[in-house]
Amino acid sequence: MELTNLWVVVPAYNEAAAIGATLAALAAQHDTGFALVVVDNASTDRTADAVRDFARTAPFRVELAREELPGAGTAADTGFRYAIAAGATHLLRTDADCLPAPDWTAVAKAEFGRGAEMLCGRSVPRRDEGPGLLEARLLPALIRLTSLYGRYRPSHRHPRYRTPYVLCHGHNLGITAGLYLRCGGALRVPLHERSEDVALLNRAREHSDRIVRAERLVVQNSLRRLRSWGPRRTLLWYWDRRYLPADTAEAHVR
Repeated sequence: MELTNLWVVVPAYNEAAAIGATLAALAAQHDTGFALVVVDNASTDRTADAVRDFARTAPFRVELAREELPGAGTAADTGFRYAIAAGATHLLRTDADCLPAPDWTAVAKAEFGRGAEMLCGRSVPRRDEGPGLLEARLLPALIRLTSLYGRYRPSHRHPRYRTPYVLCHGHNLGITAGLYLRCGGALRVPLHERSEDVALLNRAREHSDRIVRAERLVVQNSLRRLRSWGPRRTLLWYWDRRYLPADTAEAHVR
């Protein structure tokens, strides 16, 4: 199945220092048959300029959208709907501090080609941030621990769901345009209020049984939250926002 309308969505808030590496990782994809939309979430730095500079030589179509309301879910929703309006039939999302593996888009196309409607990929620590042995094992373990809780949580096992709960990262997921529209899309809420990736997954599970955990769909995720907050606070953050910084602006760790 040839996918000619794949779009990648990247929400970005004050990521001028980091987004260049993300854009470079996208340009280095083995399969560059996709379009990209970066959603500038009311940044006050040169994020938008970095995207415009990249677009001049990018090996694929690059669009820049802007969303004034705060929130990764809000910006992602704006990006998804922008892409769908432009003709996207299949969507991928990563974040502006992440590095998709070189075969990321190729793997996604293969998974979609087998009939999946939503892809939940695997997250590993960014190698260029020099993770120690503890960090390399700790961050994935923390996230999988919260996922195990999520899988057996009674509210995630309701009969209305058509498929079991799986671990899903907002910075590494794919979804068809059809399912995105049927389920209502991502929550438009601030980052500190809810895990918008879990909410999107659960919305999708009410409408499709073709949701897969795609272990070969790999993105390297930044360690900056773990290093800033430590293991305990990071775990509690991912665990239903049981930790929140006193200043909610600190949720956007830089």
